Parts: sequence; structure tokens; C-alpha cells
Amino acid sequence: MSEEHLERLRQELRRGILVLAVLGSLRQPHYGYSLRKQLQEAGIDIDEGTLYPLVRRLADQGLLSSEWQQGEGRERRYYQLSLEGVVLLESLGSEWQELNKHVSKILEVENGND
Repeated sequence: MSEEHLERLRQELRRGILVLAVLGSLRQPHYGYSLRKQLQEAGIDIDEGTLYPLVRRLADQGLLSSEWQQGEGRERRYYQLSLEGVVLLESLGSEWQELNKHVSKILEVENGND
């Protein structure tokens, strides 16, 4: 398998997980840079060209609320989960836990660790 093909598969795997990670991070208010930094500290590297369009799309879908706040000498747009976003995060989080449990079992069997 080529390195390019492997990288495309990695990106595909990460795509859905990024939505869940962003929603989970936005239980607390963040502006773009602080959100990116929190995700990076949690081990999820995401570039601005991916993060900002994702946040705008989630806000457009009504999953995030936002407001402008003065901070460190300039105004920043802070995002946080809306009520609809909280409900979705709970649902997706449960689904993720269930899928992760089953995939982990499959991987253990494949690795001979049953």
C-alpha cells in the first residue's frame, strides 16, 4: 500500500472523529485558537484550514452558539455547544463508545489476543 493511500485512509478515519472531538471540547467556550490548542494538547492535531470551516458548519447547523467577547486587547468570537449540540454530543458520544468497544474486540481477535 502506498504512503499516499494510507494517508487518505487515515484522513477518512479522522474526519468523523474530529466532529466529536470539537463538540466535546466546546462544552466550555473557546475561540478558534484556544480550541485548536486544546485539541492539540489532547493529542489531536488539526490545522486551521480544517478547524475553522468545521466550527462554522457546526454553528450553521445550530449545534454551537457564539458571541463576540473582548479578550487580550481584541474581540474574539467564542463558540460553545448549544442545547441541540449538547443533546447531539451525548448521542454521538454513546455511539462512539459502543463502536469503539466493538472495534477494539475485533482488533484484539485479529491480533490473536482473544
